[in-house]
Amino acid sequence: MTPQSLYDLDRSAWGELLHQEPKFRVDQIWNGLYHQGKELGELTSLPKALREQLLEQLPTALNKVTEQVSDSGDTTKFLWELSGGARVETVLMLYPDRATVCISSQAGCAMACSFCATGQAGFERQLSTGEIVEQVLRARRVAMAQQPARRVSNIVFMGMGEPMANFENTWAAVQRIHDDIEIGARHITVSTVGLIPGIHRMAAEALPVNLAVSLHAADNTLRNELVPINRKYPLEDLMAACASYFAATRRRVSFEWAMIHDVNDRLSDAQALAELAHPLRAHINLIPLNPTPGYAVRGSSKNRVRAFREELERLGINVTVRDTRGTEIDAACGQLRAGHEATPVSRPQRRS
Repeated sequence: MTPQSLYDLDRSAWGELLHQEPKFRVDQIWNGLYHQGKELGELTSLPKALREQLLEQLPTALNKVTEQVSDSGDTTKFLWELSGGARVETVLMLYPDRATVCISSQAGCAMACSFCATGQAGFERQLSTGEIVEQVLRARRVAMAQQPARRVSNIVFMGMGEPMANFENTWAAVQRIHDDIEIGARHITVSTVGLIPGIHRMAAEALPVNLAVSLHAADNTLRNELVPINRKYPLEDLMAACASYFAATRRRVSFEWAMIHDVNDRLSDAQALAELAHPLRAHINLIPLNPTPGYAVRGSSKNRVRAFREELERLGINVTVRDTRGTEIDAACGQLRAGHEATPVSRPQRRS
């Protein structure tokens, strides 16, 4: 494959490219790009002629279109244009002593989850390993430029796309984020709507990263409507895959649950969710539904979210309500669509 950016090259590819240079050049470049987080043009340890040659030969893949800031500067959404014109988004979230980067694995998404703007916009193409990794590096530079500087401590594959549907490139990116950007496995989370083959593949890998499953319903009838891939991988099989992942990695699985008014926010829904979570000792992340242009429902009220959380806690389930950030710049969960028009979808039937 022809590399789409300098970050698509692994060490072996760099060695081939620089076969006429001293062998230590590869270490200089690798250390500068990943450990130090510098741009190629800043690597003054390289001869100027070589830097200029490489800059011309290997441009970066992400061309920034916009950079939007909200939450008093604590949330930044980057819109990138890739080769061929596809666009993706990355979200940087700053905290007092650290930062989290939410990255995309695909341009668009084919999973067609009804309440997600990315799914409403459809699928364009896979991201390469370099395109995924570059999102982390570009966001890290912004975080380190803050006053005070923030260290990127957590990476979540919860941006545009289904990571398990781009497994090879996603996992190669995970390895580079862990080995070379030096973010520990327990601080990397890969999210999926429930692609069971990908869960099994990840369980067999050496790095025990965190697994987050976008669940949103605890019965097949409703989940078929909200998350159409459930028709292929129903809840019974998905829970078995999650149990296998937990057994193999000893990493607690988390379930993501978008709170949708009159759809999945009754106490009986909490009880059904608890039945799924309890055998796995799963953690529940409740996510107040964020508005998207193609989904004509509203999120649950604060009172309903609180009652739902309290019912889960009463049943012995570990649960948190996710802090909604970046809503006004369409950077919150389910809102990323890279400027595409969403295809309207019908709302689920009200549940009595």
